[in-house]
Amino acid sequence: MLKPYRVIDLADDRGIFCGKILADLGAEVIKIEPTTGDPARRLGPFINNDPGIENSLYWQLYSANKKSFALDIHSPMGKKILLKLIPSCDILIESFAPGTLDKLGLGWDTLKSINSQLIQVSITPFGQTGPYKNHLATDIIGSALSGFAHLTGDSDRAPVRVSIPQFWLLGGATGATGAMIALQSRVRNKVGQLVDVSCLESLTRTLSHAPQFWDMNEVILKRSGPFRPVGEKNALRVNFECQDGYVNYIQPGGATGGRAMAALSTWMEEKGEGHSLLSSTDFGEYGFGQIPTDLLNIMNSTLELFFKTRTKIYLSEEAIKRRVLLFPVNNPSDIYTYPQLLARGFFREVTMQNSQKIFTLGPWIQSSDYAIPVKTAPSLGEHTDQILEELGLSRSEIQSLFDNRIAK
Repeated sequence: MLKPYRVIDLADDRGIFCGKILADLGAEVIKIEPTTGDPARRLGPFINNDPGIENSLYWQLYSANKKSFALDIHSPMGKKILLKLIPSCDILIESFAPGTLDKLGLGWDTLKSINSQLIQVSITPFGQTGPYKNHLATDIIGSALSGFAHLTGDSDRAPVRVSIPQFWLLGGATGATGAMIALQSRVRNKVGQLVDVSCLESLTRTLSHAPQFWDMNEVILKRSGPFRPVGEKNALRVNFECQDGYVNYIQPGGATGGRAMAALSTWMEEKGEGHSLLSSTDFGEYGFGQIPTDLLNIMNSTLELFFKTRTKIYLSEEAIKRRVLLFPVNNPSDIYTYPQLLARGFFREVTMQNSQKIFTLGPWIQSSDYAIPVKTAPSLGEHTDQILEELGLSRSEIQSLFDNRIAK
């Protein structure tokens, strides 16, 4: 896929996912990190609870398939070496504050004068322009400002954050998408470009139709917890507690939902736990959001009692047999044994630098002519020698860089 392309990755943990996607798709991604190690190496959890720079599972996940080039780009010699790499580079990823690379003499104007076909992806909290461009942000701040937090959680409680840093991950994914589109553009016009990624805009895009609800109807969507809003008054419950966790049931409406609800009603009747009104109602006659409130209430209370005394595995396996739209809410332990993921080889065992074996995420797409490699993340400076030799430095010059802590 992207095998012919070379990527220089200067991003820290805020843009780490961008380079990961490109590396997984076959690009040669050279992660240039400080000689003391990238900040992501210090993010937990850690293998055996040992916070060493080679033990971060976060680093392992998001830096697998990359190369590590430990170089102090803030030093004059480090900057000079980086500039020598630019002619052979197709994409450069960075997540510095706007203007930082310019101050280092590595700004966009300088880089494109060296390589006119270079594509630079800049990933920042708010983008390269606007009144907030120089503001700092965290994932929690991004979640709050984007409106994402407002829609996350229960309606009668304060907004909550999602456990995974969506602000940075979506920014990274957006950056990778922009980079690949820019590559396609370059095929036609032979010119590179600067791709300006705002993590705020990336996360706000996930609100889907929420802004349009306000724009067209002056209705502010609210947190709905285990419910799915269908209009201003009604809400369909989608998450139900079961004996050992939760299941997700997509409730009826239309032909497909009507058939599923009829099958579920029959199932509950067989167990002596159904309700006559549910069994006698043709839910296929109702459109989206048209089920009367009193019928919804009966449905919710009946389903709550039925699901609560049964396990996730039983409910989900029986639901598949009966063609009911019900699935388990998997936790991380469940995911490792989920048959669909196992059948497609999504999890792979890899051996780390210390010979310890761990399971990691495998291919996230499958291609008829390209197999995504599954490797461990590089150790600090693992490829420094190789890259410096490629640039034509002698053994004594390389050793001097090591001695002066410019490279490692």
